[in-house]
Amino acid sequence: MPIKIPSGLPARDILDSERIFALEKPEAEQQRVRPLRLVILNLMPKKIETETQLLRLISKSPLQVDVDFMKTSTHEGTHVSSDHLVKFYENPDEFADNYYDGLVITGAPVEHLDFEQVDYWPEFKEIVDWASRHVFSTMYLCWGAMGALNYRYGVHKELLDEKIFGVFPQYLQDEYCFLTNGFDEIALQPHSRLAGVNEADVAANPDLQVLTWGPQSGPGLIATRDFSEVFALGHWEYGKYTLAEEYKRDMDKGMTNVPFPRNYFPDDNPNVEPPFSWRAHANLLWRNWLNWVYQTTPYDLREVPQLRAEKRLGTERSIRHAPGSPRADGFAPFEGRRYGMGGTIPESA
Repeated sequence: MPIKIPSGLPARDILDSERIFALEKPEAEQQRVRPLRLVILNLMPKKIETETQLLRLISKSPLQVDVDFMKTSTHEGTHVSSDHLVKFYENPDEFADNYYDGLVITGAPVEHLDFEQVDYWPEFKEIVDWASRHVFSTMYLCWGAMGALNYRYGVHKELLDEKIFGVFPQYLQDEYCFLTNGFDEIALQPHSRLAGVNEADVAANPDLQVLTWGPQSGPGLIATRDFSEVFALGHWEYGKYTLAEEYKRDMDKGMTNVPFPRNYFPDDNPNVEPPFSWRAHANLLWRNWLNWVYQTTPYDLREVPQLRAEKRLGTERSIRHAPGSPRADGFAPFEGRRYGMGGTIPESA
């Protein structure tokens, strides 16, 4: 939430440089407030589980948020009852004339397929086009992020021989970025994917910036420079046991390209309860995103198309350097040590 300060306070310039919302009294008195409007396109098979994970994060914000749910019309879910879909979800056509502050598009377990092989790919692109005119800011997760980066910015998806699976360190790229403000310089992020994105394509596009990056997992969080689109390639929304459940599922399927989850079970012992080591950063990211949307979205959402067309969304934070560690000493967690996962670190380390 913003802080209200006396007009002319010298600290205002410093707060602005650190991307902290501070309103002077005249600004605060003119501010109009309403609930945020959010819609979730849930592409995951286990829709109720994903709903719970996302709503748990959204609920951590002090803001009032009205949430709607969208489903594809060209693909019917098989892991949830039709009654649940009928009761709580609408097809994209029902949203055609609506405007929203935020849209969340989840991942889906289809990253191993070419985009054109996904039966709802044409509809996915139509929804992304609709969002570019009707939504102030969109958060894409995992495959949703890969799909949007490819369709909107020509970033190629790259298949992996082995699944990136486990909890991986992500290096903070800008201490004062709105979306990652308050992050530790090293944040942990769950990953569970058989594909990644071409980092050279991302670096070559002046509209994109990498906000967190890891040496094993690559970019974990990418955004446009005006934050109208945010791409989370990992799964900060995952619950404590989601990776364990996915590992059991993949082993039951006989998959041979899925490794034991890295940096997840203490001492790599699946009989020991995994620590929920990414929860704080998950909550912080979603609070920051919702807060940024709240502070910059127009009171009248019918203004969104013009703002999007003119690229006037209230801020730009540009990161110009190549992704890497913020540390000068080259410290790399999880490389030859059990950092934060139990066990001991040799004295010579």
